[in-house]
Parts: sequence; C-alpha cells; structure tokens
Amino acid sequence: MRIDPRPLPAVLPFLGELPPLLTRLYAARGVQSEAELDKSLARLIPYQQLKGIDAAVDLLVTALEQRQRILIVGDFDADGATASTVGTLGLRLLGAAHVDYLVPNRFEYGYGLTPEIVAVALQRAPQLLITVDNGISSVEGVAAAKAAGLQVLVTDHHLPGDELPAADAIVNPNQPGCEFPSKALAGVGVIFYVLMALRARLRSLGWYDNTPQPNIGELLDLVALGSVADVVPLDANNRILVHQGLERIRAGRARPGIKAILEVAKRDAARITSTDLGFILGPRLNAAGRLDDMSLGIECLLTTDFAAAREMAAQLDGMNQDRKSIEQGMQREALAQLKDLPVESMPYGLCLFDPEWHQGVIGILASRMKERYFRPTIAFADAGDGLLKGSGRSVQGFHIRDALAVVASQHPNLITKYGGHAMAAGLTLPEENFPLFAEAFDAEVRRQLREEDLTGRLLSDGTLAVEEFHLELARALRHAGPWGQHFPEPLFHGVFQLVEQRVVGERHLKVVLKSECGSVKLDGIAFGVDREVWPNPTVRWVELAYKLDVNEFRGNETVQLMIAHIEPR
Repeated sequence: MRIDPRPLPAVLPFLGELPPLLTRLYAARGVQSEAELDKSLARLIPYQQLKGIDAAVDLLVTALEQRQRILIVGDFDADGATASTVGTLGLRLLGAAHVDYLVPNRFEYGYGLTPEIVAVALQRAPQLLITVDNGISSVEGVAAAKAAGLQVLVTDHHLPGDELPAADAIVNPNQPGCEFPSKALAGVGVIFYVLMALRARLRSLGWYDNTPQPNIGELLDLVALGSVADVVPLDANNRILVHQGLERIRAGRARPGIKAILEVAKRDAARITSTDLGFILGPRLNAAGRLDDMSLGIECLLTTDFAAAREMAAQLDGMNQDRKSIEQGMQREALAQLKDLPVESMPYGLCLFDPEWHQGVIGILASRMKERYFRPTIAFADAGDGLLKGSGRSVQGFHIRDALAVVASQHPNLITKYGGHAMAAGLTLPEENFPLFAEAFDAEVRRQLREEDLTGRLLSDGTLAVEEFHLELARALRHAGPWGQHFPEPLFHGVFQLVEQRVVGERHLKVVLKSECGSVKLDGIAFGVDREVWPNPTVRWVELAYKLDVNEFRGNETVQLMIAHIEPR
C-alpha cells in the first residue's frame, strides 16, 4: 500500500474565515468558492434544468386530478427502497388518492421494469406506472406497459443504453440532452426533484390557496440515506441533500423506521454522520433485498408505528447478520481460488465464480476482493436457466460500465445484458460464456490500466501536528462534510510509537500510541487486520494512515484514530 499526498491547487481559494486546515481539506476536494459550502436548500440546482421534468409533472398533475391509481416500481437496493418510499409518501403528501409500490424480487424477476414484472403490476390495475432507480434501460418493459394501456414515467439515474424506452416522460440527469449540471443524483434524489417540481406546479394551480402547503422536506432523511448508501459522488448538490437529511435525523425528526434501525444498531441519532448512513443503516436496509424481499425494508421506512418499525428493524438486523455470515464464507472460497496464483500472474480484471455463491451477496464479495487486490473485480453467481449474474466493482480511473460496453461491442452475444455506473455494474451472461468473458474483461482492463495502477494507493491530507490531536478538531472534522464518494473523509498519516496492542472481536486491532516526539498518548483501532501479522510484540514503531475521530464511552468523549492502514516501521 502506497500513501501519497492528496493533490492541492497551486493557489488555495478564499473560503471565508475557516481554519487553515479546513481550507486546505476543502480545496483538495475541489471546493473553489465559499458558496459551495452553503448547504441550505436554497442552493439546490433548480429542477427546471432537468430534461423531461415538465412532461413528468403534466402526467402527475393529471393523475392527481383524475384520482388515478399510481404504481411505483422500484429496485431492490437501498437507493431503490428509499426512492420507492419517497415516491409513495411524497405523492400521498401532495394529494394522490391511490399510490402503491412494487419491488421485483431479485431472485424471481431480476432488476428493472421487465415485461414479467409489468404482468405482475397489471394485477393491481394501475393507470400510471412510475419507475424509480430503474427504467432507463427497460425498453421491452416500457413497451409492454404501453401495450397494456398504461402511462409510464421513468425516473432513473443510471447511464442509458443505445436505445431509450418509449415512456411518456423520462427524468434522468444522465439521459442524452439533459443539461442538469449534476449527473450524480441518486435514484432517490431524482424522484425527490420530481416531487419538488410537482409541488411547485400544484402551488401555481392554486391547490394550496386554502390549505397548508405540504412539506416534502420531511423526506430528506430518506434522500440522504439512499444517496450515501448508493455511493454516488457527493458533489455540492448532493452534499446539500445529505446534510439536510442528516440534520433531520440528528434533530430527532427522522422516519420511525430510520430511528428504529439506529436503535437496533445501538447508534445515537443525535451524533450520526454520513459514514453511519453508509455503513450502519445502508447494509441493514440492503440485507432485505439481498437475501429475501426488499418490501420488508420499504415497509419499515413507510410505517408511522414505531413499535412496528422496531420489529421490522430487528428482522433487518438479523438478515444483515445472516448476510455477513454468508459473505465471510464466500470470501474464504474466493481467496481459496486465488491462493496459489502469484500476484504477478493475476488478471488485471478479476472474474470469480462459484455455483454455490449467493446471488444477493456477490456485489459485496466483488467489493471486498477489489479492496484486497486493488483491481476491477466481478463476482458471478448461478442465476438459473444456464445464466450467470455478475456484480462488479471498480477502482479509480476505470469506468466499469463503459468497459462492459466495449466488451459487448467487441464480442456480440457474449453478454446478455448489462448496466451500471463508473464504479459499479451488473451483467448477465450464459454460463458457457464465462471463460471467454473473463479473458475479454481482463484484456480491456489491461488496455486501460498499467501495473502501477493496481498496487493500491491511499491519498493523505498530510500529517497532524501534536497540538492538533484534540477533541475540538475531531468534532469539527466530523461535521465538516458530509463526507462520501468523491468527497472523502480527511485521512492523515504519520509515524507513531506503538505502546500497546491487542485484538478485539475476531480481527480488530486496538492500540495505544504515542506521537513521534512522545508527548501525546492516543487510542486507535484498525478493523479487519491480517491475523498473520497482528498483533506483533516485536514492533515498536508503526506508520499509519488514519482518520481523526471522536470515541464516546459512558458519556465521555476522547480522541480516537480510526486506522485505515498500519505497517511496521
């Protein structure tokens, strides 16, 4: 692992009366003006800049006026679950008479609005069908819905294919011709924008002349959760949405379901950060879609009954524990496949398959293997009917969805279907095509990346002076974000004296450190260390990459280093 300095602009911008360290941290993350640090809702990019927004609102106004039956078709991950919840609650808030949702079961129907899921939807006799977090690639599904007499509104954020579906309206910042400046909205962010536009139109039509205007800001906790859990880039616009949602949660105004999941996870809502959204709430919500049916997660978020929410949150927590157990077994099997392969002989693009692997967990497995071997990784599972489903995770500098497009164009009929983002993608292919696909994917990675790109690199924001290891700075950093994808939490590095070391749990290393000059004593923890290396009583000095954090124990707060990398010095 290499630790390199995070690049800084030649001239630091003026960001108001911020401490020099914060100015440097923001500048290194691309912030160029003080206005970009304004996280008020007034700073959101106007919805008018979204292509298709007027046509979408036309459909929705007609649906509300005619009391049409509206059915939302979502996705089975946290973004899809929060988007389904936001769409359902938001439309009800704005006056829709009949709103329901439908989430395809991952194992029965797969992803998106397929003709098969349209057939299921028709059993509920909808008149308007709205996709959230999917639909942009559902050419056949939209055609089936239209043939059945439905109107279709597609809201999505995924990259489109060569052909767009023939929907009545499409809202997607990544569709051709859309000039919306932020292409990073999550699916839940897109449907929230649609609701903002709908409320503005209803206001202009006089719907709220004699009644209070609904506050769709009540949904921002869900928008924050879905955005962070989907690992979309936290550009200035998304940081506003996430910040506002976090503020609602911290103030005790979250949905009962979010409160219940936090309670089950033993997390204090008043102290929650964006990291907690991604690592505490997101996995528990995702567990339902990975192992069973995401409807449980959506119902947990929809309910206003806290007792019911607590019961569902406990079920989600149990599923997450099951998911961890399955994942650990799959990791052991994946490592066994690679144990006799020298690093210099390892493919640049890693493709892994075991017929017994769980379809719902291969995305996490791909992520874990990518983090271990520092190369784009796709894990496959048996999807039945002679097909494999793959879930891929990428490294910086390699757009995995576009790479799949190249492979598909060079090898027609190799891939049945694919889609995704720069950092994550999914695909389906016949099982007999796996060896050829693995070879073609590796060739495409080799075309784009060099060997030095696969060594693993951490970007550091520098070293902290002895006087900077204090609670005030740790607290300031915690709330200076929100931190996330493309706006990473500050990471520092340095050499420390190792005073104490012990393993807690199965693979977590707790340490007591002294600063290099020996004047400050600090606690630290490293998660998931290699037990063949740690603890090591012969090591006296270590080099760390770490985050400065606040540890609370029995009401007392102390500085703690969250160690991202540790090696003997």
